[in-house]
Amino acid sequence: MITYEYPFNERIRTLLRLEDLFEKAIHFIEQHGPREHHAALFTLFEILEVASRADLKMDLIQELERQRQSLLAFRNNPDISEEALSGALREIEQSSAALLAMTGRIGQYLRENDWLMAIKSRAAIPGGVCEFDLPSYHYWLNQDAATRQKALRGWYQPLMPLRDGFVIVLRLLRDSGTTERQLAKGGYFQRMLGGCASQMVRVSLDTQRPYIPEISANRHALNVRFVFQDAETRQRQIHDATDVPFDMTFCNL
Repeated sequence: MITYEYPFNERIRTLLRLEDLFEKAIHFIEQHGPREHHAALFTLFEILEVASRADLKMDLIQELERQRQSLLAFRNNPDISEEALSGALREIEQSSAALLAMTGRIGQYLRENDWLMAIKSRAAIPGGVCEFDLPSYHYWLNQDAATRQKALRGWYQPLMPLRDGFVIVLRLLRDSGTTERQLAKGGYFQRMLGGCASQMVRVSLDTQRPYIPEISANRHALNVRFVFQDAETRQRQIHDATDVPFDMTFCNL
């Protein structure tokens, strides 16, 4: 199955973007080539931009506390594993404490690094970080892999409480919904929401079906239109006689 997620608000959209960026960064850091470490550093700059929302940290802390209070209500419930519940509560409490320990503006230590900011400013120019533009960066890329990895991990480490916090929130969000089997007749599906409070919808299809959902929604209605992508990656409208079965999950914390 391949799953497409559509956030209904800017807060969840930001968390999904950060999730994608951190996953890429961690992958690139673990590699050993200079090109991969170049990608890891430029992903760090993207994370810095996305995470610059002043209220992001407090949003995560408040959401984690809300989930902690919800879980506490299950204490002494015979249908709930006490061990699993204690583990979930401990994870949330540790993440909240780490977020509270983050002082100042997110990523401020990076902004105070003149060398990194010089690279970041050149990164906005196509081809702006060539060796003749930034010889010191060219020198860094030619250090051994262990040296580069140590530096990258040092730059990323202070941001990890942020990552750990949104991983918990997104996991709880994804686990909150019930999946329904739906059918898009003629490749089109609509559902009236009536002010539904969901924060995200997940649409899942069999990987063997060459269809892509184009999702749009507001608080009143959800629309899903499936398109077909041919071998030349050109998108085409599905024939009216084609029905597309798919799984749909509304998620809300």
